[in-house]
Order: sequence, then C-alpha cells, then structure tokens
Amino acid sequence: MIEKKAQNSFSKNVSVGWFLARRELRRANVWTTSLIVLVMTLTFLNLIVVSGILEGLFQGSEDAQKKYAIGDIVISPFLNRASILQTPEVVKIVKTIPGYKNHAVRYTGGARVESNYRETIAPGEKRDGAGASVLGIDPIAEERFSGISKFVIRGSYLSPNDGDSILIGKNLLYEFTPIEAPGFQTLKNVEVGSRVKVTAGETEKEYFVKGIISSKVDEFDTSLVMIESEARHLLNRTDLDANTIAIQILPGTDPFQAQKFLLDSGVGDYARVQTADEAFPKFLKDIKETFRILGTVISGIGLVVASITIFIVIFVNAITRRRFIGILKGIGINKKAILYSYMYQATIYASLGIIFGMVLVFGLIKPYFAANPINFPFSDGILVATVPGAMSQAFILLITTMIAGYIPANIVIKQNTLSAILGR
Repeated sequence: MIEKKAQNSFSKNVSVGWFLARRELRRANVWTTSLIVLVMTLTFLNLIVVSGILEGLFQGSEDAQKKYAIGDIVISPFLNRASILQTPEVVKIVKTIPGYKNHAVRYTGGARVESNYRETIAPGEKRDGAGASVLGIDPIAEERFSGISKFVIRGSYLSPNDGDSILIGKNLLYEFTPIEAPGFQTLKNVEVGSRVKVTAGETEKEYFVKGIISSKVDEFDTSLVMIESEARHLLNRTDLDANTIAIQILPGTDPFQAQKFLLDSGVGDYARVQTADEAFPKFLKDIKETFRILGTVISGIGLVVASITIFIVIFVNAITRRRFIGILKGIGINKKAILYSYMYQATIYASLGIIFGMVLVFGLIKPYFAANPINFPFSDGILVATVPGAMSQAFILLITTMIAGYIPANIVIKQNTLSAILGR
C-alpha cells in the first residue's frame, strides 16, 4: 500500500512523465519536431513583433518630435498668450539648468504663401497658394539643436545672412503631397530657386526658395523656415518674445528635475513649462494606445492558432499511440504521469520556440530596425520590445501551450485501458 502511494505520488508522476517525454521526443521525426518548433517561434515573433511595430510606428514619430522639435523640456506661451513673456530672461535661466545641453528659440505664426502671384488670373480663379506656418530660427543654434540641415533634401541650408531666402516644408508642395481637396491647397511648380510671396496679416514679402525640407516632423514639414529677424518682421513682432523654447538636457538628467528647476527659478510666471511627455497631444497618445491594443488583438489571434496547432499535434500523437498508452496503463504507469509527459512535450516545443524567438528579436530584428527604421509616410517606425515585456508574453505562450497539450492528451488517456490495447 505504501509502495503504491509512493508510485502515485506527485513527484513520482512528474519524474516518470519527464522520462516518457524525453523518450518520445528522441524517437520523434526530426522534421516534424522542427516544423512544430518553427510554428512556436513564429507565434512568439508574432506576439512581440506585430504589436511592437504597430506601437513603434507612433513611437518613432514621438522620438522624432522629441529629438528634433520639442526636446526634453519645452517652454510655450500660456493658453491666453501669444508668446513667452520676457523671453531673453527665460533663456538666461534655461542655460543654468543642471544637465543643460542645448536649446532652440523659435518664432511661429500663420501665413499664406503664393507662387504665381505675378501672373494675371481670370476673375473667379484662385492663385496657386497654400496656408503655412512661419518658423523663425537662429540657423546656427537650430543646427546645434536639431541638425536641421540634414533634412534639406534639395538646395542648401540657411545662413544667418539669408534675409531674402526660406526653406519650404515638403507638405506644402504638390510634388510631395499631391492632394487637391476643397479647403486644402499645395504649391505647384515650386522648386529650389523659385520666388514666392509670403503674406502674414498686412505684411507681405517675396523670398527665394533656398531649400526643401523633408523631416517627418510637422514643425518643419508644414512650415516656411526663415531666419528669426525675418519672421519677427513678417509677423509684426516688435519684441523678442518667442513662441517656443525647446531644451535638450544631457543623457541621465531627470527631465522632471529640470522642469522643477525652471519652475523654482520663476519661469512658470512667464510661460508653461512641460516635459516632452506632457507636451505630446492627447490624441496622439490615444492613437498610440489604440494601435497597441490592435497589435495585442492580432497577436492574440496568432496565439489561438498556435494553441490549435499544439492541440492537433498532441491529439494526433496520442491517438496514434493509443495502444502504447493502454500498455503503459496496463503495466501500472499512472495516467497522470502519461498526461504529464504530453504536457512536457508541449512545453518543450514552446520553450524552444521562445528561445529562438528571443534570439531573433533582441539579437537581430530589433537592432536591425533601430539601424534601419521602417520608412512610413509620417514617421520612421521602430520595433518597441523590452525584455520584461517579452518575458510576460513568453509566460502567456507557455501557459497556453501547456493547456493546449493537456486537453487532447486527457481525452485519449481517459479511454478504457483494454479498449486502447486492443485498438478498439
């Protein structure tokens, strides 16, 4: 009686189940095993990569906005103000932030740009023009901050003396944004060297197009970029109060500590002080979360497919070995040990798939996308994947696979021992 209890003990069943599983796997067809492991690897990749790319589509856009447009900290006007009060004094404080690296002061405003303003048009026709943002910059400071010159795909970058020249964002040109819709116009027949007329309020001036910008950052791609003195003149600014001060801090510096320093220094009396995450519009965060959920749903479908695959493999394997299972039960092997053996097999398939998947994701796929982002129309997409996140997905895959292995094996093992031996 004691011996029987020992035989049926949990530890005994586990060890016997492991022995049977190893024996079964050693005798299995290598191509069949490889195919099952491949399915599990692809399933794990589906769990990580699909959701990671969908999330990375917007993460790449956020990273670009943070790196090139708003920095780690952004100072902007109060909602009831048009500009940052006492901008020169604020800039002096900005330079004293612990961990300060760079900053860019920008002047912005609305304008209209026209390309065929010298031509005579018939009554009722519209001139070739578009609504645009004016972006006034210090070319040297902006280059240090964002490296904007690398986004000039045609022509050349501005110099501090280019009072009669502008850079034009690609989204304002029909060549790059071929959309013709009511209320939305783009410029046709505009290239490097063309002259355009820019009108802001009652002020208008002609400029040469010195270059075309393509950055996938709206702040540049929808703007007429000019030196700051020209922007202030065009926008009728009689002071030095800017619209945005973007600040970069050194790696390892806490942006919230930098924000607190600015607020403690009194900058909060003149303007809003936000970290990059606080400055991102809520609708962008909502879209990013929506894509993350969509990726999870798609990955879940892949998980169901993998579970069905394991279910079929284990079920077919158990059905074809019913006689062997009946003999094992007949010679006294506890059915739980047999059940554990099939669960072990399913777990080993999943574990091998997870290991290969981890190597591919963090050793190959993620570094590849980091070096070669996906060229989406509005962002450079990356793969968002972390080790803790991958481990949680791996755990879900393991549990699901164990359940998928348990159910079919339990169905077959419950059959009558004699009927199984006789193949009935």
